This record gives sequence, structure tokens and C-alpha cells, in this order.
Amino acid sequence: MAKSRTLFVCLSCQQQVNRWSGRCPNCGEWNTIVEQQVDATTEQTANAPTAELVSIKNLPKATAQRLHTNSDEFDRVLGSSDPGIVKGSIILLAGNPGVGKSTLLLQVAHSVTGALYFSAEESLEQLRLRAVRLGLAKSELKISAERRLPSIMRTLVETRPSFAIIDSIQTVYDDAIPGTPGSMVQVRENCWRLQQFAKQEGIAILLVGHVTKEGVIAGPKVLEHLVDVVMYLEGEKQTGLRVLRCEKNRFGSTDEVGIWQLTGVGFEPVEDPGKLFASIVTPDIPGRAISVTLEGSRAFLIEIQALVTKTAFGYPKRTAQGIDLGRLNLLVAVLENRLGLPTSQYDIYVNVVGGFTVKDTGIDLAIAAAIASGITQRAIPPRLALVGEVGLLGEIRRPVNHSQRAKEVDRLKYVLGKEIKTIQQLPNLFEAKR
Repeated sequence: MAKSRTLFVCLSCQQQVNRWSGRCPNCGEWNTIVEQQVDATTEQTANAPTAELVSIKNLPKATAQRLHTNSDEFDRVLGSSDPGIVKGSIILLAGNPGVGKSTLLLQVAHSVTGALYFSAEESLEQLRLRAVRLGLAKSELKISAERRLPSIMRTLVETRPSFAIIDSIQTVYDDAIPGTPGSMVQVRENCWRLQQFAKQEGIAILLVGHVTKEGVIAGPKVLEHLVDVVMYLEGEKQTGLRVLRCEKNRFGSTDEVGIWQLTGVGFEPVEDPGKLFASIVTPDIPGRAISVTLEGSRAFLIEIQALVTKTAFGYPKRTAQGIDLGRLNLLVAVLENRLGLPTSQYDIYVNVVGGFTVKDTGIDLAIAAAIASGITQRAIPPRLALVGEVGLLGEIRRPVNHSQRAKEVDRLKYVLGKEIKTIQQLPNLFEAKR
């Protein structure tokens, strides 16, 4: 006989504790801890069948079947060499509120024959108004405002769509699962059921996920482990520029990005991002620098802006948008220690123009130059592009794929800055003091 023991489990976060408490010590919710009986698994293990083992060399050779949309940018993110949506996969798309997730996915769903769109956040009338704005008033795409997961899965079984979108995983629910819609237990169990369903039925499913104020996907971390692909849609409301990144992809590379311009009629693909970023470059004033970054197979110009002001307190402030704050602190320390700039006396704000997020260390030199330019009030020549990775000792190294960056600079009729070996040579790039 299998022995059982008593545990107390939080219905909100599934934290297990040894005794009942009015408040969960993990998530802080009140009156969510209930008593549960847990069976031991010794007898179950003894009676379980043996798992089937197969050698890798004996596995059948097969290529992943992919669905192609009319959006080359979307397909590129899912696979650079073999673009498209893999059948039977489950995809998670997250992004800040208002960034355009629903708008992008409505356009994508319209372009896939036999797709279904389930909106658990908006009514059918709201979806119709969006479709009209996007020029899809006569679309054959079938939509639903169903929120109950069992009904959604029953519909998928009966209709057998090629592709299904559920917007969002935090708002669908199942009455058989404890917790309210959006709670950790509901999100985890619903995602697990959809993952198993997608694999068994061969239907590609895309889930929309909410993000927290820290920019991470809301809900349990296991949500990202269950899915095959994790994508983030980024951008600033002021510029209209939208970038789709892939953080996890079991079927291809995560290096590619999709770039769109969000207009009044929806997402318009940016076929030449280099020209787009070059068109929003500001005049040659102190505190700005141009660099070339790589995203997957594409290189394009970006502008770095640095605002430097005298600090009013003893501890200077550092703020970064579009680059890692830790990287900014490192470069500021190098500028003070190796170049002798009094960065500890200034508040420093650095921004990548256009709302773009860059993780490429090849733009280190441009960031350092923009900060130095702001402090010394000496402008960098307007059509000079700076590339280079800055080390802790002040050395400057060539970035990865330097030749590809140089070709992009030449194509856009910019000038690639002469290679300098150390940060001490940085002032040679500036114009005369204003």
C-alpha cells in the first residue's frame, strides 16, 4: 500500500509548507493555503512500465514541417536558414502593454490559411474594429472570444486548424484547476495541457504572455521551459519602431530579429533597417556617436546619445536605455581610470535612439565616445561610425564580423572611424572644442 502524507499547498503559487498559515510565506497572498494528501510513489514506480529506448542512429530521418506567413520578418525570427512556424510547436510571445502584440498577431493569423484566433482579453466587436483599421474587414480568419480552456481545446480538436493563437495565457482558465485566472497554478497547468495537445495533434499554437514591470514574463518560470520558442516584442510608443527578438528556439537560431514600423494601418516591415536608423540621426552635437551593430545576418547603423550633467549629490546617477546598465558602469569606470575623465562628478544618461535594445559589445567604443564627447563638449564628426569592444585595461579590440559592419558603413556613405588600439587615443576622433 502506498503511504500518504499531509501537505499544505498555496493555491496561488503552489508553495508547499508543513503547516497551515493564514498568509503564504512565498507570494504573500491571504487565505490561499489548503490541506492536501500526497501519495507516496514507491508502489507506483514498481508497477510502472519500462520506458522505450531508441538509439539516435535508428531514428527516422525527417525535416520539420513549417508554415509560412506573408510576413518575412516574422518567419525570419523563427528560423533564419529555414524560416516559418514548425507544425506541432508551441510558441510564447511576450511584450509590454500597448506594444502591438495583438495587432501583429492578427495580421499574422490572417496570412495563414486555416488559422484560428482566440482572444480572451477582447470582445468580438473590439476585434472587428481592429480588423477594419488593419484593412482586414473581409478576412476569412475565424476568431473567438472564448476564455474557457476546455472549450478552446474542444474547438481545436473538431476544427483541426493549421495554426492557433491564444491571447493570452494569463486570461484563459479552467474551472477544474484551483486558483483564479492568471494565478501561477492556472497558468502553469493550462500551458502544460496546451503543450501536450500541440505535440499530440500536430497543431502549432502561439500563446501571448504578459510581462511584469521588470520586463520578464509574468507567471511561473516553468512557462518558458514548457514552450519551444520564446519571443519578445519591443519598441517605444513614440517612434513606432517595433523589434521582435527570439530568446529561445528549439528549431533554429536565436540571432535573427524582425523589424517593423507600426503605422495607422498596422505593422509595416522594414526591409532596409540601415537606412531607417540612418534617417533618424541627429545633427553633430556633443554627446552623440554613430555605431554599427549586428542582429543575426543583418548589420545597421544606430545612434548613441549621452547626456552628462553635474551631479547634485555625492553619488552620481547612471541611467541606460537600450544597453545594459552594467556595461555602462564598466565603460564609465574605464573612461575615468584609463583616460582620466572625471566621470564620478557627473550624472550620465545613455540612450539608443529609436527604442532599440542592443547587446552587441561592438558598440562599446561609440558609447564611450558619446560620454567623453558630452563631458568635454567636443563633437564627433557627423558621418563617422565607431566600432570596437573596450576592455578593462583600456584596450580596444575589433568586434565580431568587422568586415560586414564596414560594408554597411560604405553602403550608407558613412565613414568608418580609424582603428585605435587604446582608449587614450579616443580624443583624436573629436572635432575642435566649441
